[in-house]
Amino acid sequence: MIIAVCGPTGVGKTKLSVELAKKYNGIIINSDAMQVYKEMNIATAKIKEEEKEGIKHYLFDICDLKDVYTIYNYQKDARKIIDENKDKTIIMVGGSGLYQKAALFDYKLDEEETSNNNYDDLSNEELYDLVLEKDPNTKVHVNNRKRLIRLLNKKNIDHSESKLLYDNVIFIGLTTSRDNLYNIINKRVDKMVEEGLIEEAKYFYDKKVKCKALDTVIGYKELFKYFNNEITKEEALDLIKKNSRHYAKRQYTWYNHQLPTIWVETNYTDFSKTVDEVIKIINEKKLK
Repeated sequence: MIIAVCGPTGVGKTKLSVELAKKYNGIIINSDAMQVYKEMNIATAKIKEEEKEGIKHYLFDICDLKDVYTIYNYQKDARKIIDENKDKTIIMVGGSGLYQKAALFDYKLDEEETSNNNYDDLSNEELYDLVLEKDPNTKVHVNNRKRLIRLLNKKNIDHSESKLLYDNVIFIGLTTSRDNLYNIINKRVDKMVEEGLIEEAKYFYDKKVKCKALDTVIGYKELFKYFNNEITKEEALDLIKKNSRHYAKRQYTWYNHQLPTIWVETNYTDFSKTVDEVIKIINEKKLK
């Protein structure tokens, strides 16, 4: 059985994945595009060692920052782990839905095609700026997100007709009201700051590290502007919260259109009830 845990940022995916792995004696495979990279811990909300509770976790911290780890690489690595653990329950967890689709559906990718990027972390305005760098005379409108992404990628892969490669796959999405999610995201950023987000970003800034991974993660690029004296610290933190909220909204849209997601309302006062509801759904599906 494969359980793909998905949903927007900050909704409780990591906690649920550990509880499900304990329940079904399973393993966990990361499906967050940025958590494959070493050192980027706080900004990516990467699971801490003590939170793993002895569960075997795969595809976390496998790349150096300057490595280019594509969806093609992920597809190969994730499928290899799945094939080697067919006798176990596998929980895939993360906010990069395209990674889950690439691993679990019959996508035909090659190494050249995987330069594609869905740019989930960037706003339309940021995408437009990138397009202008490539083509200062572009006529594409700033709100034509699909066209902007197509221009930034060498190829546009159509996966709409893909089918699942594996039996007994279930997609569980955690959700909550928009107002509650946005409040959680805002508080989460504040907690990240308490845990050392600014210091983590400053470490990379001082090392003058330039790579695609750092340019993608929400939290670093905003603080880099603060370090450059372009904006104040308060403005940087507000921008992190704003971009995180926008990212969560795009994640909802993507999951609703791309995966057969069963949504479960997160119970933040008693998370065990959320776990119980998910287990009930999984067991009912197994009986069919």
